[in-house]
Amino acid sequence: MHAGLCLLRLPAKDFWAMTPRELQAALGGLRPRATAPARAGLEALMGAFPDGQ
Repeated sequence: MHAGLCLLRLPAKDFWAMTPRELQAALGGLRPRATAPARAGLEALMGAFPDGQ
């Protein structure tokens, strides 16, 4: 309810008329998700930004 009424600022009538799938789409839940970096990419990042001792 908070996401629909406060974050998206939907009128109550429109919020209650939405299906769960429509609400998920409005919140960005149907966008493709980014994949984790491959091992080589992770090692490159670790080399570029090492943890301090």
